[in-house]
Amino acid sequence: MNLYEHTIVARQDVSPSQIKQLTEKYSKIVEKNDGSLVRTENWGLLNLSYIIKKNKKGNYIHFKFKGTGRIVVELEKNERIDKNLLKYLTVKVKKFDLETNYFETKEKLSKEEIKNNN
Repeated sequence: MNLYEHTIVARQDVSPSQIKQLTEKYSKIVEKNDGSLVRTENWGLLNLSYIIKKNKKGNYIHFKFKGTGRIVVELEKNERIDKNLLKYLTVKVKKFDLETNYFETKEKLSKEEIKNNN
């Protein structure tokens, strides 16, 4: 089985309930095609580097899963027709980085640093 990291960017005006539905929809596609979902992360509303379809921001959802290339084909086929999505990207990786949380708030990070220094 191959290891994949998959990120989707939803429109900025998508509600939290719609984000949850998107997450469930694409998680089910992975599981339906004999893949196993390792982790799902909601990175939240972030600024885009450039305007995409009149959006300056996007809601990022990140999946880490194990599976075959057939899952990637199925995911991208569904994402191509989804009106709530702006972009998507799938990357095949050799190993998952499960320890680092790149989008953790600065407050949480500073509290952890204080604990580690004491």
